[in-house]
Amino acid sequence: MELLYEGKAKKLFKGPEAGTIIQYFKDDATAFNAQKKDTLTGKGILNNYISSTIFEALNQTDIPHHFIKRLSEREQLVKEVEIIPVEVIIRKVAAGSICKRLGLTEGEPLPHTLIEFCLKDDALGDPVIAREHIEMMQLADSFEIDEITSMSYRVTDFLSGIFAMMQIQLIDFKLEFGRLHNNTDFPQIILADEISPDNCRLWDMKTNEKLDKDRFRRDLGGLIESYTDIAHRMSIHLPALSAEK
Repeated sequence: MELLYEGKAKKLFKGPEAGTIIQYFKDDATAFNAQKKDTLTGKGILNNYISSTIFEALNQTDIPHHFIKRLSEREQLVKEVEIIPVEVIIRKVAAGSICKRLGLTEGEPLPHTLIEFCLKDDALGDPVIAREHIEMMQLADSFEIDEITSMSYRVTDFLSGIFAMMQIQLIDFKLEFGRLHNNTDFPQIILADEISPDNCRLWDMKTNEKLDKDRFRRDLGGLIESYTDIAHRMSIHLPALSAEK
């Protein structure tokens, strides 16, 4: 397969048909802008299955997304999109970087769902930016930002309900969006990337145990076990976890 791009957690290959991409999930774990790295056997398989299941559930809604189908233990077939270089962080509870930036107490519920934008640029450390920065830098126009914001709130409501049924609290999470060029006058804004414990903070509702990548960030251990627990709560039938070949 023709490799198009390799990121910290995934590889993108040219798809079998025009307008498609094969998204491959790696076992690499990174944190703090890749200053901390490790390889955790089976992590890519878990993220692939969990993300695939969530996107399949999103088909019950009218939220447009790039996912087509899961191809294998580590691969998904997705629509080719032009990624908008803005990460959207949706926060329901204070945790992570916002506590350090604003002096908030971790675990403190926010008075309302908060959406933050970050410039997708590893060299700059993915800085927080305002809507005005996005428009000034011509990363997205006003209509696209409105679409992204509206869709982010809808995804938040959907995911909060999904995880609540599994006795998991959605603390915060990251979304990415892209432009789907489908031979119309204007490209369609759709949800892209992945939705997995790698980019969601997920706490057990009864114990507040962290079930997400904070287990790696904070040297808590047991990341594979926690991801497996999430998959089991989602009734996902997992294959035997194995290392990348």
